[in-house]
Amino acid sequence: MLQTCLIYLAIIIYLVMAYCFFAEWLHFFLQDEQMNLEQRLFSGIILVIASIFWILVVPFAYLELLKFHKKHKEVIDLLINQSNTKLYDD
Repeated sequence: MLQTCLIYLAIIIYLVMAYCFFAEWLHFFLQDEQMNLEQRLFSGIILVIASIFWILVVPFAYLELLKFHKKHKEVIDLLINQSNTKLYDD
Protein backbone atom coordinates (compact mmCIF):
# COMPACT_ATOMS: atom_id res chain seq x y z
CA MET A 1 0.00 0.00 0.00
CA LEU A 2 2.72 2.46 0.99
CA GLN A 3 4.80 1.51 -2.04
CA THR A 4 1.84 2.15 -4.36
CA CYS A 5 1.22 5.54 -2.78
CA LEU A 6 4.89 6.47 -3.20
CA ILE A 7 4.81 5.44 -6.86
CA TYR A 8 1.68 7.53 -7.46
CA LEU A 9 3.24 10.46 -5.63
CA ALA A 10 6.39 10.20 -7.76
CA ILE A 11 4.31 10.09 -10.95
CA ILE A 12 2.30 13.13 -9.86
CA ILE A 13 5.45 15.09 -9.01
CA TYR A 14 7.01 14.12 -12.34
CA LEU A 15 3.91 15.25 -14.28
CA VAL A 16 3.57 18.51 -12.35
CA MET A 17 7.22 19.35 -12.97
CA ALA A 18 6.87 18.44 -16.65
CA TYR A 19 3.91 20.81 -16.91
CA CYS A 20 5.79 23.60 -15.13
CA PHE A 21 8.82 23.25 -17.40
CA PHE A 22 6.61 23.07 -20.48
CA ALA A 23 4.71 26.21 -19.51
CA GLU A 24 7.88 28.17 -18.77
CA TRP A 25 9.70 27.03 -21.91
CA LEU A 26 6.59 27.70 -24.01
CA HIS A 27 6.55 31.26 -22.71
CA PHE A 28 10.15 31.78 -23.93
CA PHE A 29 9.35 29.99 -27.19
CA LEU A 30 6.39 32.25 -27.97
CA GLN A 31 8.36 35.42 -27.25
CA ASP A 32 10.82 34.70 -30.07
CA GLU A 33 9.31 36.38 -33.11
CA GLN A 34 12.29 35.90 -35.44
CA MET A 35 11.72 32.20 -36.14
CA ASN A 36 10.25 31.07 -39.42
CA LEU A 37 7.61 28.32 -39.71
CA GLU A 38 10.13 25.48 -40.12
CA GLN A 39 12.12 26.61 -37.08
CA ARG A 40 8.93 26.93 -35.02
CA LEU A 41 7.88 23.39 -35.93
CA PHE A 42 11.29 21.96 -35.05
CA SER A 43 11.43 23.99 -31.82
CA GLY A 44 7.94 22.82 -30.87
CA ILE A 45 8.99 19.20 -31.25
CA ILE A 46 12.09 19.82 -29.15
CA LEU A 47 9.94 21.61 -26.56
CA VAL A 48 7.66 18.59 -26.18
CA ILE A 49 10.57 16.12 -26.04
CA ALA A 50 12.48 18.25 -23.51
CA SER A 51 9.36 18.56 -21.34
CA ILE A 52 8.87 14.80 -21.33
CA PHE A 53 12.53 14.10 -20.53
CA TRP A 54 12.98 17.07 -18.18
CA ILE A 55 14.55 14.83 -15.58
CA LEU A 56 17.55 14.41 -17.95
CA VAL A 57 17.48 17.81 -19.65
CA VAL A 58 17.48 20.04 -16.57
CA PRO A 59 20.68 18.69 -14.94
CA PHE A 60 22.60 18.92 -18.21
CA ALA A 61 21.33 22.45 -18.82
CA TYR A 62 22.40 23.40 -15.31
CA LEU A 63 25.87 21.98 -15.93
CA GLU A 64 26.10 24.06 -19.12
CA LEU A 65 25.06 27.13 -17.16
CA LEU A 66 27.77 26.48 -14.56
CA LYS A 67 30.36 26.00 -17.30
CA PHE A 68 29.30 29.29 -18.93
CA HIS A 69 29.46 31.10 -15.59
CA LYS A 70 32.95 29.78 -14.83
CA LYS A 71 34.17 30.77 -18.31
CA HIS A 72 32.79 34.33 -18.09
CA LYS A 73 33.09 34.90 -14.34
CA GLU A 74 35.11 38.11 -14.61
CA VAL A 75 32.64 39.76 -17.00
CA ILE A 76 29.64 38.68 -14.93
CA ASP A 77 31.22 40.03 -11.73
CA LEU A 78 32.05 43.31 -13.47
CA LEU A 79 28.46 43.72 -14.67
CA ILE A 80 27.09 42.93 -11.21
CA ASN A 81 29.42 45.45 -9.60
CA GLN A 82 28.46 48.12 -12.14
CA SER A 83 24.76 47.59 -11.53
CA ASN A 84 25.27 47.68 -7.76
CA THR A 85 27.22 50.94 -8.09
CA LYS A 86 24.39 52.49 -10.13
CA LEU A 87 21.89 51.47 -7.46
CA TYR A 88 23.87 53.21 -4.73
CA ASP A 89 24.35 56.36 -6.87
CA ASP A 90 20.59 56.78 -7.40
